[in-house]
Amino acid sequence: MSHFDLVIRNARCATASDVFDADIGILDGRIHTLGQSIAPGRREIDAGGRWVLPGGIDSHVHVDQRQTTGGLTADTFSTGSIAAACGGTTTMIPFATQLRGQSLRWAMEEYHERSRGKTAIDYNFHLIVGDPTAEALAKELPDVIADGCTSLKFFTVYDDVMLSDREVLNAMAAARSEGAMVMIHCENADGIDWMTEKLIDRGLHAPKYHPAARPAIMEHEAIYRMTAFAELTGVPLMIVHVSSGGSMQLIEAARRRGVTVYAEACPQYIALDSTDLDKPGMEGAKALCSPPPRWPGNDTAIWQGIEDGFFDVFSSDHSPYRFDSSGKFPHGSDVPFNRISSGVPGVETRSPILFSEGVSKGRIDINRFVALNSTNAAKIYGIYPRKGTIAVGSDADLCIWDDQYETIIDVALLHHAVEYTPYQGMVVKGWPAVTLSRGEVVAEYHSFCGRLDHGRYVRAEKRHPKGTATPTAIELAKLGVQLSV
Repeated sequence: MSHFDLVIRNARCATASDVFDADIGILDGRIHTLGQSIAPGRREIDAGGRWVLPGGIDSHVHVDQRQTTGGLTADTFSTGSIAAACGGTTTMIPFATQLRGQSLRWAMEEYHERSRGKTAIDYNFHLIVGDPTAEALAKELPDVIADGCTSLKFFTVYDDVMLSDREVLNAMAAARSEGAMVMIHCENADGIDWMTEKLIDRGLHAPKYHPAARPAIMEHEAIYRMTAFAELTGVPLMIVHVSSGGSMQLIEAARRRGVTVYAEACPQYIALDSTDLDKPGMEGAKALCSPPPRWPGNDTAIWQGIEDGFFDVFSSDHSPYRFDSSGKFPHGSDVPFNRISSGVPGVETRSPILFSEGVSKGRIDINRFVALNSTNAAKIYGIYPRKGTIAVGSDADLCIWDDQYETIIDVALLHHAVEYTPYQGMVVKGWPAVTLSRGEVVAEYHSFCGRLDHGRYVRAEKRHPKGTATPTAIELAKLGVQLSV
């Protein structure tokens, strides 16, 4: 008689802190038992002593995202989630976008409709706030957060979603009061516009000049400004897609002041550099993203941060644009770099790149991989311990890794809805052999075998961080003022 729906035998399990051997008994989509020689299951999988790890959590994904200008993201929730599953990701957190003139509530309802019954893995949302009116923050935001979307994203660039400093402060204060956290895309818009104008006036139009228009100092300035605002308002802050050592130093300085600042690393800053944009014709546009890949050798600082624990999460920033007029080139194929859609696909290759370049090459151990790939994102974004670990009661989101499997990244093997990958030709060692979402096998190596109605919306918990004794908080307290609640 079977006691479990599924048993994974002979697993070499790893969490963010432990390594242990166990059989895993799964019942009703959750881990029911961890032990040795446990009772039989209706189905059994022999892991053969291979690594069994928590399923990946990609906390920075753009799918089916509405744009007011420029190209459209190619992946729907269906194609994007299939690609994620085939790369070992079992939970993704894409964005719901509020643009000027739209309500927060309408934006959330629209994206729930876009995703419902069309997603192969579980998901939550970050809400991009593009119009933080007083009414939206006071009357709509509390309901959005209560419904389980507890992370907000703000932009300091891009006209359709960029917030002024005053709007950022208003929205940060509201997020802090409601128990949400804030993610920030940090670049200085005016500085980038000024640099772009100078380059184009000199006839420097090619994709290879995109990094020159957005030098690291433009990221540094915005990071300092946004961490200062977080210090003032007391909101916990995630700096997404950190691209340079100088940015890391500014984040560390804010942390030393007592500001709660998390940092996100991405594959494009360890696997690409500015030379990938310097290719014939428009080929360099395949690696064009913002912030851009930096100079050769810049990855040394990023790797140091990955190894020593500076970075909290490793996300793809999956932004898939077809290499045609519907995607990368909505304004024509012979245009300056600033008229090309910015973003690269990467949801399927994220985990294998980190495993191969990190674990297989001995840069990080298996526990650090699990923390970056799964556990930390679950904790930071309020879905732990349901997601992000191997523990009794947690969802049975698991990956059996084949750490000896070596392959060359080729777009022909991938499942995203664009016809290229910026990582074409990269050799990786290690790939998820079997990926399970809530106990159901959804992928085996490069093949999807799940269901598009399997994915569920996972409600995130509110954050209730205690106020930190930053210099600004102390100064205001001496004046009898407390902004944070």
